[in-house]
Amino acid sequence: MIKRSLFLFFFYFGVIVICIFFLPALILPQKITIFGGKILGFWSKLCLQIFLSTKVIVKGKEKILKDKKFFIASAHQSQFETFFLQTLFNAPVFILKKELLRIPIFGWQLKKIGSISIDRNKTTKDNLNFSDKIKNHIKNSNRPIIIFPQATRVDILDRSTFKKGVKRIYEELNIFCQPIALNSGYIWPKNGQLKPNKTLIVSILDPISPGMNPNEFLNILQKKIYDEIDSIN
Repeated sequence: MIKRSLFLFFFYFGVIVICIFFLPALILPQKITIFGGKILGFWSKLCLQIFLSTKVIVKGKEKILKDKKFFIASAHQSQFETFFLQTLFNAPVFILKKELLRIPIFGWQLKKIGSISIDRNKTTKDNLNFSDKIKNHIKNSNRPIIIFPQATRVDILDRSTFKKGVKRIYEELNIFCQPIALNSGYIWPKNGQLKPNKTLIVSILDPISPGMNPNEFLNILQKKIYDEIDSIN
């Protein structure tokens, strides 16, 4: 109980301090705010290690694509990956729910780093606005996009079908997909108690090449991620 309370206090206190410290960066070059995001990622890992005695392991770093345009499709079980993935990839751009951009300071910084928002009350095509935001980003930048195909944080045992938005990204962008599986929900679940003295694994899987039938891609992506979660859980 004490470990959990200390983790929550110091984690959120640190997030607030880091966000306030980087507040002036909103009027400075974007790369400074991006650096602040990396610090948040390292802070989340450090807090888990210190206060919950969590061992954090990253598998498959050698599989990260280099010199190719790609997007990242990651399992989503806790807050951890929203911070930590920024430490593994080159300034990733998040596709996220529009409500997050309305959070004072934190939301402003998400917007500053180029996050692409989704209005979850609209259809997928309208949400992702491919023709403008996403296609232009891929054309003009080497920063990968991150999407959570489950759309929200889910229980580690949840095996719901992935949302169609990830299929549309794959089809319309015609670039590689880098899948990521993890078991963060076992340690830091959306609902439920934090679990100390565990091992958190982030598994970077073999990339999926472009050009596949979109429905086949969705099935393969889902199977890859869920099979890996089963193996590391």
